[in-house]
Amino acid sequence: MKITGLYPRVRVDTSATAAMGQAGGVLLTRTVTATGLDRHLSAALARWRKPLQVHDPGKIITDLALGLALGGDCLADLALLRAEPGAYRRVASDPTVSRAIATLAGDAPAVLKAIDTARAAAREQAWPLVGRHAPDHGTDAKRPLVNDLDATLVTSHSEKENAAPTFKRGYGFHALCAFGDHGPDGTGEALAILLRPGNAGSNTASDHITVVRQALAQLPGKRPGHRFGRKVLVRTDGAGGTKALIEWLTGRRLSYSVGFTLPVNRDHLLDACQNLATSTGDQVL
Repeated sequence: MKITGLYPRVRVDTSATAAMGQAGGVLLTRTVTATGLDRHLSAALARWRKPLQVHDPGKIITDLALGLALGGDCLADLALLRAEPGAYRRVASDPTVSRAIATLAGDAPAVLKAIDTARAAAREQAWPLVGRHAPDHGTDAKRPLVNDLDATLVTSHSEKENAAPTFKRGYGFHALCAFGDHGPDGTGEALAILLRPGNAGSNTASDHITVVRQALAQLPGKRPGHRFGRKVLVRTDGAGGTKALIEWLTGRRLSYSVGFTLPVNRDHLLDACQNLATSTGDQVL
């Protein structure tokens, strides 16, 4: 076993040794190491690491993400990782994790920005590693990188912060997500998730604009003042069919596709679409 980054590099052999229960997690830790996500998070969160603190905040955050990926749904499920130090090294205790989260939550905007910066740096390293299989390989105005927007409801079983009644008569959160489409041979890659209370509006243009901004900032090649233009297509359902969002996308020369169900009076809808397209300089097909 060789230590590389925050996680050990596990060597596979045919000797008579015990099997590892979480061997599937090794694929995740190797991905974390190959993309540098662990090192980027460690550096980004260094300012919140207290003197003499044993556990790296970046390692704690990554461990929590691994726990979720392995099927956990609460902090206590880090026991899955804690039971396999050969794969995950030392994992912080539940009280230590709680204290670390409380510290980071005390400066949430700056911490989230730091985490997003680390994620973007890891993606900048990851996509070139897969060459022609990268989502942005060979993209242009005719073959744009598709950025899908959609909202999802997350149920809360108690009165968590910002939990509220949802439009489907549930209770919890109404997060707005942006996923990079990997095409028919892959799945979506989470670029940005905007946390919102359960009663957040479906057609809130400002939220759509915010999550598109966050998603674009995650794409390799993003630089201050740089615009991707038609090489990126923003795809959304009727919730994103607002004049404010379409004008914002048009102003940045981004391609877009908005789909929604046609009502009974189809002609009136087409007239409305034509009026919107005229105001933004686009064309309805």
